[in-house]
Amino acid sequence: MARLTVAAPIPATREVPASRGRASWGSRSVVALAGLFGLFLGLPVVALVARAVVDGSLARALTAQVVLSALALSLATTAISLVLTVAFGLPLALVLARRRFRGSGWVEAIVDLPIVLPPAVAGLALLLLLGRRGLLGGPLEALGIEIPFTTLAVILAQVFVSAPYFVRSARTGIAAVDREIEDAARVDGASELALFRHVTVPLAGAALSAGLVMTWARALGEFGATIMFAGNLAGRTQTLPLVVYGEFQGGDLDGSIAAAAILVLAALGVLVAVRALHWGRVLDVRSLG
Repeated sequence: MARLTVAAPIPATREVPASRGRASWGSRSVVALAGLFGLFLGLPVVALVARAVVDGSLARALTAQVVLSALALSLATTAISLVLTVAFGLPLALVLARRRFRGSGWVEAIVDLPIVLPPAVAGLALLLLLGRRGLLGGPLEALGIEIPFTTLAVILAQVFVSAPYFVRSARTGIAAVDREIEDAARVDGASELALFRHVTVPLAGAALSAGLVMTWARALGEFGATIMFAGNLAGRTQTLPLVVYGEFQGGDLDGSIAAAAILVLAALGVLVAVRALHWGRVLDVRSLG
C-alpha cells in the first residue's frame, strides 16, 4: 500500500496593509518637515549667539555701559508695561469673555488691531495722538505733561503693541471656564471678587500665563513704535533693540551681534523660568493627588 506524505503547510506571509504603509510614510514625512522647520527657526538664533560667544563680543558687551544701560531700561520698562497691561487688560478681557453688547465685535477688532499694524505705524499713531501737535498734545502740554521722547513714551509704546496678546489669551482662557463651577461658588457664598481670584483666575491660569509671556516678549523686542514715538536717546529711551539697530547702522557689526545675543539670552531665560515654574506647579498638583 503506497504511503501518502502530506507536505507541511507553508506559513502564510503577513501582508502589511497598504493603508498602514501609507500612514507610516506620511508620519515620517510630517516628522521630517517638522524637523526642518524647527531647524529653520532655531539655527539663526544659535548662529547669532555662537558668533557672539566665539569672537568674544558677548563678554565685551556685558561690560559696555551703553549695553548695560539699555538692558536695564528694557527690563524696567517692560516690567512696568506688563503691570499696566494686566491692570487694564484683565478687566477688558473679562468683559469681552463674559458679556455680549452692541458693538462688542468692533471692540474686539480694535483690541486686535495693533497686532497687525506695522510697528512704525503704531508709533506714528501714538505721536499724532500724544505728540506736541497731536490730538491730546495741547491739553497735556498745558498741564505740564510731555510724553514723546521720554521714558514714559517707551512704556506706552510697549503697552500699545503688546497688550493685545494678553487680552486675546486672557479672553480665551476666561471664556473657557465652566460657568457651573462659578455658580456653585456663588451658592456657597463667595463674593464676586473672591470668585474671580480663587476660581476664575486659577482655572484660566494657563492662558493667562501664556498671555503674560507673549506680552513681555513682544514688549522686550519692540523697536518700530519706540523709535517713532520715543526716539533713540541713550540712557533715556534707548532700549536694547535700539542698541542693536544703532550699532548696526554705525558699522559695528560685532557690537550689534553682541547686543542681539544678550537680548536673545534674556528672553530665553524668562521663557525657561516660566516653563520651569509651570512644570513645578504640575508636579505639586500630582504629588497632592
